[in-house]
Amino acid sequence: MSADCPFCAIVAGEIPARTVHEDETTMGFLDANPLAPGHTLVVPKDHHERVGDLPADVAGDVMAALHRLAPAVQAAVDADGATIAFNDGAAAGQEVPHVHGHVVPRFEGDGAGPIHALFDARPDIADAELDRIAGDVVDRVSEA
Repeated sequence: MSADCPFCAIVAGEIPARTVHEDETTMGFLDANPLAPGHTLVVPKDHHERVGDLPADVAGDVMAALHRLAPAVQAAVDADGATIAFNDGAAAGQEVPHVHGHVVPRFEGDGAGPIHALFDARPDIADAELDRIAGDVVDRVSEA
């Protein structure tokens, strides 16, 4: 637990939340500042700041919770779909430094657009650079 983390305080019961899921390692609750009705967050109970900090078994537990919650949340608010996402690090928009997955119900005509709408322009990356990046990722995954 982190003393100044609001999600740790929710897990500890120090801050009230509308809990929709809880198991041994994860917790799901409605976002206090929702982007849409039913906007739900899934967090590991232990404090981990970034996705890469999660132990593999806990990462699996978070995904399993999202897998169970996404259709339930959509059905509860009669959504047409959902955007399921993680903001990993401040540069990506992570506001609370505790890993959390979002289930944001989506509705026809909500105007939010796809995840690609987050970026105004896409980089023009040469094939050689794409090959270098792919190789570097493979090497780093192999080392982990």
